[in-house]
Amino acid sequence: LKAVILIGGPQKGTRFRPLSFEVPKPLFPVAGVPMVQHHIEACAKVPGMKEILLMGFYQPNEALSRFLVSAQQEFKVPIRYLQEYAALGTGGGIYHFRDQILSGGAEAFFVLNADVCSEFPLQEMLEFRQQHGDMHSFVILGTTANRTQALNYGCIVANAGTQEVQHYVEKPSTFVSEIINCGIYLFTPAIFQHIGEVFQRNQQELALEESSNGWQRAEVIRLEQDVFTALAGSGKLYVYKTDGFWSQIKSAGSAIYASRLYLNQYSKSHPERLAQNKPGGPVIRGNVYIHPTASIDSTAVLGPNVSIGEGVTVGAGVRVRESIVLHGASLHDHTCVLNTIVGWDSTIGRWARVEGTPSDPNPNDPYAKIDSETLFQDGRLTPSITILGCSVTIPAEVVILNSIVLPHKELSRSYKNQIIL
Repeated sequence: LKAVILIGGPQKGTRFRPLSFEVPKPLFPVAGVPMVQHHIEACAKVPGMKEILLMGFYQPNEALSRFLVSAQQEFKVPIRYLQEYAALGTGGGIYHFRDQILSGGAEAFFVLNADVCSEFPLQEMLEFRQQHGDMHSFVILGTTANRTQALNYGCIVANAGTQEVQHYVEKPSTFVSEIINCGIYLFTPAIFQHIGEVFQRNQQELALEESSNGWQRAEVIRLEQDVFTALAGSGKLYVYKTDGFWSQIKSAGSAIYASRLYLNQYSKSHPERLAQNKPGGPVIRGNVYIHPTASIDSTAVLGPNVSIGEGVTVGAGVRVRESIVLHGASLHDHTCVLNTIVGWDSTIGRWARVEGTPSDPNPNDPYAKIDSETLFQDGRLTPSITILGCSVTIPAEVVILNSIVLPHKELSRSYKNQIIL
């Protein structure tokens, strides 16, 4: 068994700015650990996992290399990064590196998109494949969405008895199905034959067009539109429906929601990561992650759903709720931080209030997903969580509401509903 985690590249993640300026999006900390570490941990737990491959077109940089070395030591599984020379799409990348994926005689491999958060029921997908279909069939992880939101995802129509996928449409314009694609797949080497057919077809079409940069375009293959649509109804593709939590992490606002889902799971999977109320310590409400190097005043109140990074300083009487505070940030006495991501090494002055509007799914709808919000609506900034880029300084006694502050800014006054460039 192997696993491939698709981490994309720098031109994507624009909705994740200004946070993606400082760190590749897959390394952004969610619930205290890099986003992609949750994926690696889930893969490493599957018995027989021989290798985990990260695939994307980030230049291999120091942060990525350091992370891979430490993850390899922690999870005792070989982890490598394969760099694409261009964005090849979700199918083009794995096709390009098919020899690397199959080396060592891999009988099956998982493919996971890095920008989702999930319980990752990988073992269950393996067992499901043994019960349904043959050893050469492929499995998509699916979940239920509500009717209106399903249109934003890949929709799957399956046979109720066998769970065989009969029809697949990516982001349909009208309602097709409430079962959506979670971006987590279990493939066998046979998938490369199907991707190869798409590649051949692309090449033939381009030969007719004779465009100058054709060689590059033929290799851009999207699993969802190009491969699954063709495989549906062929008896080779099945859907495993999960009731566990799942969400996309497209925007910074969804990172806070993902953090909540993971912190919630820690009570079962990693109770040691959750802070406890101790005599002389801060007041903890709900699930809170605090890095061991953070220094927190005993009169601070944190939670629910708060993640405090390394080296963070939190002063007296500070209130933090539904927020991620990244390493090196400093919250001076009596600040109030709600629904906010506080960037690396940022400083919030005394008695300041920094607040955003959560973009949570409807709590009364069990199948609601987080909306991929647009930054602007009718020419105005949509109220969303507040994001402070790295090294932002907020003066004492000001209020920052629903705003995005780009890195290295020193603010002098209060702001509301603004992007501060």
